[in-house]
Amino acid sequence: MHQRPTPPTSPMSPTEPTAAPTTGRRRFTRKALLAASALGVVTALLPPVQAGAAPAPAEPATARAATPLAANGQLRVCGLQLCNASGQAIALNGMSTHGTQWYAQCVTDGSLNALAQDWRADVLRVSTYVQEGGYETDPAGFTARAQKFIDAAHARGMYAVIDWHMLTPGDPNANLDRAKTFFTAMAKRYKDHPGVLYEIANEPSGVSWSAIKSYSEQIIPVIRAQDPDAVVLVGTRAWSSFGVSEGSNESEVVNNPVRASNIMYTFHFYAASHREAYLATLDRASDRLPVFVTEFGTQNYAGEGANDFAMSQRYLDLMKRKKISWTNWNYSDDHRSGAVFKTGTCSGTNWTGTGVLKEAGVWIRERIRQ
Repeated sequence: MHQRPTPPTSPMSPTEPTAAPTTGRRRFTRKALLAASALGVVTALLPPVQAGAAPAPAEPATARAATPLAANGQLRVCGLQLCNASGQAIALNGMSTHGTQWYAQCVTDGSLNALAQDWRADVLRVSTYVQEGGYETDPAGFTARAQKFIDAAHARGMYAVIDWHMLTPGDPNANLDRAKTFFTAMAKRYKDHPGVLYEIANEPSGVSWSAIKSYSEQIIPVIRAQDPDAVVLVGTRAWSSFGVSEGSNESEVVNNPVRASNIMYTFHFYAASHREAYLATLDRASDRLPVFVTEFGTQNYAGEGANDFAMSQRYLDLMKRKKISWTNWNYSDDHRSGAVFKTGTCSGTNWTGTGVLKEAGVWIRERIRQ
């Protein structure tokens, strides 16, 4: 629902991925990875270093001995809720990256340390655009880049949403083969890791719910063939508005759900543009369907303009009351008001506190920390 920026002049080049998780018995391996998250998080939380500099010594573990990932383990859908390994309903709160073809320089050791420790986020949504200079231009490179950021989130004890950021064309079937390749690679890599959720279609638009459902029922088995346990997030019609932005509502999903288990449906909103009808739709839909708000902003649908914090708070109050997980758009220094960092922050090394944040960044950081 938001337009895209002019790309920075020197985007970061893709980084080769680290070794894939060791395979083995799934239950044992996932427990081992959780232990590594709990015990090894100290080594991940290093201050940022300049290229070529010696790594700084690890900082002592203080504020977050039990990370979100270590505390909650493998997630699953139970009824209408997202539940942890003990079957308790939880809500994840965190941030979404901007497009990694433009703003990879905003996803660094320092910025992720800040997100995990200073912001106290539970989850990072890693947005891999398909078009607009993204995945289709270099599938291997963008897969590796996404894996680098997912691994970095895990090392800090955060969950990661693997966002297939299809936008234009709005029919996810237009990129069906690419999606199969991407999610096969991702599911193979993370099949033994409890810290991923797969978001298979960011914002479908101009296409029927039946077409989105058909796409989903082809992609979910691709993921399940490798990773039968992870939660899958299914995009909804009209830029993931449950059809509201194209004159429909959630009933088309309620009456014709995707034939798969352990899934949730996504909803996106931008509070200055999406008012009562959208808020009411989220309320009704979450009474009938498992919902995850994978993207929202306090501004207009383009992620810019004045912030409407009053309307945004009404959404957050609803999501808190109903334990609906969310990630805010976006963790970058794009010039628009929806980017949390002041322009130029991603060229520096200071990420913590409120001095580097725009008004929306100060507001959302406070709410993630609550």
